[in-house]
Amino acid sequence: MKYWKRINAFRTSVALNAGKPEYTFYDGPPFATGLPHYGHILAGTIKDTVTRYAHQTGHSVPRRFGWDCHGLPVEYEIDKALGLSTRDEVLAMGIGTYNSHCRSIVQRYTREWETVVTRLGRWIDFDNDYRTMDAGFMESVWWVFKALHNKGLIYRGYKVMPYSTTCATPLSNFEAGLNYKDVSDLAVVVSFPLVDSPSVSLVAWTTTPWTLPANLALCVNEVLSYVKVRSVLDKKIYIVAEQRLTQLFPMLKSKKFKRGSEAEVYEVLCTFPGAELVGLKYEPIFHFYDDTERRSCAFKVVADSYVSSDAGTGIVHQAPAFGEDDYRVCVKHGIIDIKKAGESSLPCPIDANGRFTSPISSDLLGVHVKTADASICASIKQMGRLVVKEPHEHSYPFCWRSDTPLIYKAVPSWFVAVENIKEDLIKNNEQTHWVPASVQPAFNETI
Repeated sequence: MKYWKRINAFRTSVALNAGKPEYTFYDGPPFATGLPHYGHILAGTIKDTVTRYAHQTGHSVPRRFGWDCHGLPVEYEIDKALGLSTRDEVLAMGIGTYNSHCRSIVQRYTREWETVVTRLGRWIDFDNDYRTMDAGFMESVWWVFKALHNKGLIYRGYKVMPYSTTCATPLSNFEAGLNYKDVSDLAVVVSFPLVDSPSVSLVAWTTTPWTLPANLALCVNEVLSYVKVRSVLDKKIYIVAEQRLTQLFPMLKSKKFKRGSEAEVYEVLCTFPGAELVGLKYEPIFHFYDDTERRSCAFKVVADSYVSSDAGTGIVHQAPAFGEDDYRVCVKHGIIDIKKAGESSLPCPIDANGRFTSPISSDLLGVHVKTADASICASIKQMGRLVVKEPHEHSYPFCWRSDTPLIYKAVPSWFVAVENIKEDLIKNNEQTHWVPASVQPAFNETI
């Protein structure tokens, strides 16, 4: 290394290949708010191998080290240092002041990075490095965005993603899988009386009672078998999947229950396929989003194949702001239409930090969703629509940074209409030399 430094080996090698065909190498830059770890070292070694090979096969290979200065890692460090816990506190401080604090730490460990990377023998330019917070870099990204917009490839929409209410940001599915914990949540079975037959109720099971204020539909599976049953205990009539009667009547799961004594618990009135339920209207539990326009398209039964008899009641409550399948199903059946009706067609009664906002009732305003279940269940019980309430042990994702429970939330964003250029992408991918070659078909599948 001393010899390389004395003869200025890296810069000399770059100068010797000046004017030769350029090999462009895009290096995803690391955050400098933390020290390099094994993953960085492994990836850096592979990158160094690729660029050295390009150089030795007669190419000019400019190699500049970069620093990712944007995103959650930097913001989370500043939030901890300044004791900030909500988006409102950041806005009160002022975006300019907050950004200044962020800039002050984004290159905290650059010298340590240079020492480690150089010691590994990787040849890359640290003196002429780039930072994503540099105006030139940011303007280049905006230029790409503008070019896509001019081609009609940009649209605004929603995507339901794992969401950290502590960090007030969505996480990738990979990040959501980093920190699962076994927890006990309230699971409830709730009744939804039919508009045309108020004495008959559909029943849905959920482990997230806090999503019920945003309910817009119920979903069944057309090919599953459903039954209308009368409870012997209270004479109420319910509709449930035939294979999920144990969810409606928990005593059937008890070791003390004698098989063959089902008639002492319920009476089957009729059996029919889920397809016969499609289109039925029901009375919503809460009326925060209940109006004439909404009633014309929502609070009805729809069908989708994702509903199964593996768990629950075979009838799934749909809150499109808080579930990936919920959102997909409600868009598919015209219950929400962001493009036509705007963002107001998607009820989302929580703020960036997971606290209930208007039009939710005053007793829940400002309450975090993960602490609201008991109050919501109490309200449903008072309405006479809480059928079953029991603890449910399950594995649940937590934010790997803040170690707090994640939720799933529809996040508004700008998207690239990849489907419009899908064929061109696949055609270009077929001309790309992938190493290993098995990546090519996998990449096509991703597209």
